[in-house]
Amino acid sequence: MYKQIVARYKVKPGRAAENEELVRAVYAELHATEPEGFRYATFKLEDGVSFVHVAELDDEVANPLPELQAFNRFSANISDRCDEQPVVSEATPIRSYRMLTDSPVTS
Repeated sequence: MYKQIVARYKVKPGRAAENEELVRAVYAELHATEPEGFRYATFKLEDGVSFVHVAELDDEVANPLPELQAFNRFSANISDRCDEQPVVSEATPIRSYRMLTDSPVTS
């Protein structure tokens, strides 16, 4: 089984490029460390200031993000960067098409 986590937030006007740069650094460290059992995607929404992060972890796998220096830099001043603070939730997939790892359908 898998666990999905979704985080969403909105940065202040003029801070989107800074946020994207910090996010890219997280991905660079992920590519360098290649944590097993972890999949991750980040999206910038059409308004240009809203972001959504989606993580999928295999069962029994600890979230590797808190161990990354780049993620700690990303997180350090996020409250100052945001108009709407991050909301993090576990998510239960209903269905996916070539998106999530064979997630079960729940009724």
